[in-house]
Amino acid sequence: MESSLDAGLMFGMAGEALVILSDPLRIVFLVSGVLMGLVIGVIPGLGGLVGLSLLLPFTYAMDPYSAIAMMLGLAAVTTTSDTIPAVLFGVPGTTGSAATILDGYPLARKGQASRAFGAAFTASVIGGLFGAFLLAVSLPILRPFMLSFSQPEMFAICIFGLSLIAVLSGSSVTKGLLAAALGILVSTIGDDQQTGTIRWSFELDYLWDGLPLVPFALGVFAIPELADLMITRKTVVTQKTKEFDRRGQIQGAKDVFKHWFLVLRCGLIGSALGSIPGIGASVVDWVAYGHAARTEKGAQETFGKGDIRGVIASESSNNAKEGGALVPTIAFGVPGSASMALLLGAFLIHGIVPGPKMLSENLDLTYTMVWSVAFANIIGAGLCFVFANKLAKIAMIRPGILVPVVLAVVFLGAFQGHKDWADLYALMIFGVIGWLMKRLRWPRPPLVLGFVLGALVERYLFISYSRWEFEWLGRPLVMIVLGITVISLLWPIASRYFARLRGRQTGSTRRTIAFQPHYLKSPDFVFTLAFGAMFLGAFVTSEEWDIEARLIPMIIGIFGMAFTGVQLLSSLLLNPRGAVLRARSVPGQQTADDSTHFDIQADYGDLTSGVIYGRAGRYLLWCLSYIFTAQVIGLLPAILVFVLVYIRFEGREKWKTVFKVAVPMWIFCYLLFHTLLKVLWPQAMLGTWFPALRHIRETNLF
Repeated sequence: MESSLDAGLMFGMAGEALVILSDPLRIVFLVSGVLMGLVIGVIPGLGGLVGLSLLLPFTYAMDPYSAIAMMLGLAAVTTTSDTIPAVLFGVPGTTGSAATILDGYPLARKGQASRAFGAAFTASVIGGLFGAFLLAVSLPILRPFMLSFSQPEMFAICIFGLSLIAVLSGSSVTKGLLAAALGILVSTIGDDQQTGTIRWSFELDYLWDGLPLVPFALGVFAIPELADLMITRKTVVTQKTKEFDRRGQIQGAKDVFKHWFLVLRCGLIGSALGSIPGIGASVVDWVAYGHAARTEKGAQETFGKGDIRGVIASESSNNAKEGGALVPTIAFGVPGSASMALLLGAFLIHGIVPGPKMLSENLDLTYTMVWSVAFANIIGAGLCFVFANKLAKIAMIRPGILVPVVLAVVFLGAFQGHKDWADLYALMIFGVIGWLMKRLRWPRPPLVLGFVLGALVERYLFISYSRWEFEWLGRPLVMIVLGITVISLLWPIASRYFARLRGRQTGSTRRTIAFQPHYLKSPDFVFTLAFGAMFLGAFVTSEEWDIEARLIPMIIGIFGMAFTGVQLLSSLLLNPRGAVLRARSVPGQQTADDSTHFDIQADYGDLTSGVIYGRAGRYLLWCLSYIFTAQVIGLLPAILVFVLVYIRFEGREKWKTVFKVAVPMWIFCYLLFHTLLKVLWPQAMLGTWFPALRHIRETNLF
């Protein structure tokens, strides 16, 4: 009887919250937040955190319901519109769309951008509604469960996330492990939180707080894709198609309903991981993608090459994450993500105390949040559906116009890392590494996953050992998660072993021992040696630190050197029988033993290596020239100069086209970054020469 009364109370409060939110003014605030979130999601490097930071001061004058609706409207849809640059350009709009690139961008190159959009937006809205539904029904149930989570359980979950490296590496497991090890190593740069040791800062203040995620992610994914557009001089769309219409979007939506069980599974993954504090959007989509790659039929052969299921898995999980992140935020005042931390700030502004009262006295406000997340996802996905058809045509723009415009936005986005000139140099360094990895068919997803999870693994391991020594290994949840991790690691190995046994029986391609002297002359050999040198350097330089500070770097250094040795020996001695291996072959061409590659394929056609590296060098010079120009005349003014000069001389467009593109684009950047976001620009030489420029608000760009 009591349970039925509780259910009746819940339904009654849900209805009351719906009435509260249906006030026209609150609907306006919700839609305003959604529109702002969609714009921010499209622009690489910004993300929901920037938008919420901007909104927070304006919530003082609002009532609690309007303030929360507006902020959740923004937070819920940034992971919807971030699909647009991910699919069209291979550039993550936010870190939550990085996994979407792997199959979304190849679909766009096949002329199926509309289909990718249709699937992504449909999966997003279903995932978002699923997350809102779970939030509505789970708050009273999950509170005791969530309280049982502490650092050992979070460590186990992070280890499970790292186990996905084996999946995301495709056929190049050793290369994937090396990439992940490098990512973990990079994540340890800066001030060690346990001992205060400054690790690998190279006497740069910029690195004391660690390398920011934004320039790292944009460098690894965005810079290489734009480089390849310039090198190949082809539009994003490489195949003629008639699918840039509603039929493509409808087909994408049908794909989602066809794979409804995948949507539900990934939505559940997103909600569950989102509810665990410290596990953000940058992890959720990779876990969901790895799950799909491991469980979906035929995924090993098609994922990373334009499989719509990869888009569905990523997008359904990252939108469901927001509802999950609200669970610990509401239930006991622990923010489920960085965005939720700002939402807690809004709670404090309006005197709202998270905890048990949110499930009793403030139940109407709690369900207002549920409705806000649900409506925001519906409105956001609807708007994206309406305009995606037009946006898809961007993929047909000539690269001489497209590259500088997107690159300019990427530079501005990367600057949001630490708001330092060094953000741009970090962007270029990891851009070069990312392009070489793509060129040589090294999987990039493990690099990003290692970077994201590395710091968390180190922190949770230290706290777990400090408080419980080794006793925490016997905790039930830890044992369950680690057990699942071991099984998930052994299963692919066992499957591959039995597949090889079947191959021997059928006489199919297998690896044989034969010395490969041409490998010593290949770029891959030099690149692998460079990895080994970095791990050796990390091991040697970390010996002088305290044990807590050097533990992870030394472990990674040892394993990194071991993986380097395995990779070199296997490349020198093992040869897949029947495969064509040439010293001067263009990387990106598949061999018989390298069919699975979970990354964007490089398609250079008939271009020789000399032409490819020559154009890549010219692209690098263009990027460095922008950074130099920005340091002379200012970051934002340099955008106008860069876009004008690039389109005219590299793109060889007419002056009329140059000004039609460059001027409106620069005005948009000025209004958004300078006027609306009020970015504090770094000091340039021009401001030093003419100090008066820094005293005029409208020209304080230098």
